[in-house]
Amino acid sequence: MTERSVLPGEAPRTAPVPALSGTGVRAALPLVGVLLAAALLRFYRLTGTGFNSDEAVYTGTSASLAGDDQLGSLFPVFRAHPILFQSLVSLALRIHESDWMARAVPALLGVATVWLTYALGHRLYGRRAALIGALLLAVMPYHVVVSRQVLLDAPMVLCATGALYCVIRYAESPTPRWLFAAGGVLGLTVLAKETSLVFLGSLYAFFALTPAVRIRWRHLLPALGAVGAVAVAHPLSQLLAGHSKAGGNYLLWQMFRRANHPYYFYAWEVPWAVGPLVVLAAVAGLVWLRRENTWRERLLVCWVAVPTLFFTVWPVKGFQYLLPAAPVFAVLAGRTLTSLPRVVRAQRVAAVMAVCLVVVSVAVPSWLRTAPQTGTRFLAGTGGLPGGREAGLWVRTHAPEGSRLLAIGPSMANVVQYYGLHPVSALSVSPDPARRNPSYRPVPNPDRALREGRFQYLVWDAYTARRTPFFTAKLQDLVGRYHGDAVFTARNADGVRVVVVYRVNAS
Repeated sequence: MTERSVLPGEAPRTAPVPALSGTGVRAALPLVGVLLAAALLRFYRLTGTGFNSDEAVYTGTSASLAGDDQLGSLFPVFRAHPILFQSLVSLALRIHESDWMARAVPALLGVATVWLTYALGHRLYGRRAALIGALLLAVMPYHVVVSRQVLLDAPMVLCATGALYCVIRYAESPTPRWLFAAGGVLGLTVLAKETSLVFLGSLYAFFALTPAVRIRWRHLLPALGAVGAVAVAHPLSQLLAGHSKAGGNYLLWQMFRRANHPYYFYAWEVPWAVGPLVVLAAVAGLVWLRRENTWRERLLVCWVAVPTLFFTVWPVKGFQYLLPAAPVFAVLAGRTLTSLPRVVRAQRVAAVMAVCLVVVSVAVPSWLRTAPQTGTRFLAGTGGLPGGREAGLWVRTHAPEGSRLLAIGPSMANVVQYYGLHPVSALSVSPDPARRNPSYRPVPNPDRALREGRFQYLVWDAYTARRTPFFTAKLQDLVGRYHGDAVFTARNADGVRVVVVYRVNAS
């Protein structure tokens, strides 16, 4: 059996790209049901909690692109990341500027990724495996949680999955147009989030380890040119706008900043977010069906392994950074679950029960995560900051024009600044340029700044207080020294105090 042979139960490699119409309404109903489930989990109670820090920044940038002068003065267009996603969100904000409209964009892209995962699975393993894989992604906590937020990762995963599909088509039949298409879509992936360049490493590893899929230079060079031609739009736009240093400064800061999580962060967090049974099914299939493994499984493994290794070593570890692995786990798990009757000689009813068990094991946590967050513990990338929206709206309504605020850290500062439409600085921003995000400005002498009346309000929040006790103590000292009066308090669903705004008086 060669690596390009058709395995038992697989769809022929010449099968057409699956479409929603299928062979009729009845054939389309299962996929429509999966997409409806995906939409429900991504849109239900979409604005139960306000934005987190990154959401505030990206939505503020989008509002600037949409022509909002107030937010434009607080959130400049050119900061660190490309603005492909922000441009899409700005189109929605032109229709109606609200949290719901901003979050609806990544939610829709998340549903589109579920459909594309179906197309991927259909191409690799047939319709049944594709439906199970799409259903698993539709209800997977990892993908549901992130695609409900205004983050770069939902559009990045959609584009990355599209690039993976194009590479599969090229591997099946080395037609240059598919590799060229993969390059163009990968360029869009980089425009969604620049760290997507890591997938070039995944493709290098795959082609180097798979001599049966031969790549020709006359195919490779135009494909790499397509990546560069699309991705160059980001630095070129910064250069033309006179902000060419922004991206470079941000990259240097990310490379040399202190690690924010230990090396085992992804090994612990991602399996629980994807779903332990989904991960188990995907890995078990690679072992149980090892005699049937071909270049297809090698491509999927390389697609996940290289980014995992890169971000494990990279000092900055965000919860959502490995989200492109979610469609791969879903497709591999779908392959395994579809093969159960043949591999372990299970009865059909037992196989259906196994599928239901795996689906329920991820669907229930996803449904619970649609509820507003409680408690004071928060992992960046997992949802909004409780109390931030309420505090910001209070500031917008009650703080006099020209007022300035000082928070403990930039996370809550961004949220209050977005909702409050007043500038908010942060105590914990280092005066050393090498140790701070270039987008933030430090307050070298907060005591003097308060004495001179440059800040009228101080903001305490439980999220930052847990992370930086030193700067929390400093803010509380300033509250006592300048006669801070608690004028607003926000509490979460459990009644726990999460944000307090103090009015201070220098006299």
